[in-house]
Amino acid sequence: MTIAIIGATGKLGALTVDFLLERGVAAGDVLALGRDAGRLAAFGERGLRTAVIDLDDVDGTAKTLDGVEKLLLVSFGDLGTRVARHGNAIEAAREAGVGHLVYTSGLEAPTTILRLAADHKATEELVTASGIPATFLRNGWYTENHLQDFNTAREHGVVANSIGDGRIATAPRKDFAEAAAVVLTTPGHEGKVYELSGDTAWNYAEFAATAQEILGKPVSYQALTDEQELEQLLGLGLDEGAAGFMVTLNADLRDGAMAPTSGDLARLIGHPTESLAETLRTWV
Repeated sequence: MTIAIIGATGKLGALTVDFLLERGVAAGDVLALGRDAGRLAAFGERGLRTAVIDLDDVDGTAKTLDGVEKLLLVSFGDLGTRVARHGNAIEAAREAGVGHLVYTSGLEAPTTILRLAADHKATEELVTASGIPATFLRNGWYTENHLQDFNTAREHGVVANSIGDGRIATAPRKDFAEAAAVVLTTPGHEGKVYELSGDTAWNYAEFAATAQEILGKPVSYQALTDEQELEQLLGLGLDEGAAGFMVTLNADLRDGAMAPTSGDLARLIGHPTESLAETLRTWV
């Protein structure tokens, strides 16, 4: 059985490869796909099959996917343009006769208040319309998204943003990658949707307290208004577009967009998700 990964050279894709091999998948049965031949070379050195793909070339991508039974499509990060590229990947998979498509979507994508999730909702609709048996892994928030906050706490003893009392159910990227590997290597996931998030949702006061315990120095959290945060981000050198994007994102987090805790992630991987404290300890 050939398992292909579009986006293998990214952080989530690379971790998924590690878990596939750990679960006993032969390296030669994994096809790592991406745009950068240099980054793919490292997979080739480990015995994986690799190929450079251009998703603007649907027919060429379909030929590359010929014989693939399972395909993991890791969502792209280029907001605003990625739906078209996702659509090309899905059409190539349909043409190639891929038997099972797994897509890394966003938490509660069809109904979430998170404005970033519109691309995921649109992509899920394209997958469904393709007729390919599929699984949606609706990934929540990675704990790694808060590494800069931890570094700020370490350097300045304070974390300030506009998220306020908003709760975030994070898990490290490796937990999400393990879930993808489980779905790709065990039966019965076609037609399923998994809402993936950490077991426990925390707020920034708790983040600061956890950082303080781990760093052994005082750390406090300062809640800002949207206007104060915008001013802070502009002062740090972000342009108005990027600063406005962050303020909008944090408003959605404040309103609970990443707070849901379904337990699906822990059930898939067969163990509790890694806690905030456990992850922060690895950053010391």
